[in-house]
Amino acid sequence: MADAAFCAIAVQNTPGGYYNIERMLKSVLARGGRVRICGGCSEARGIKDPPLIEGTEMSTMAELTQWVMDSDKVVTF
Repeated sequence: MADAAFCAIAVQNTPGGYYNIERMLKSVLARGGRVRICGGCSEARGIKDPPLIEGTEMSTMAELTQWVMDSDKVVTF
């Protein structure tokens, strides 16, 4: 959501000493996690149809709502 939509863009080149979000997301995906990117947030930031990290997908607020309703626990921020 929001500016985090940039995190799923593939082929990130981070300077030494900085976190590489692409590597972190790939670790989540390798363990069976699901990573979805808010399509509306991406479009609002001018990143429509970005080259995404393999295994991530564009999503919608409707899908997020469904995930929340289906969850036993929800973390908010």
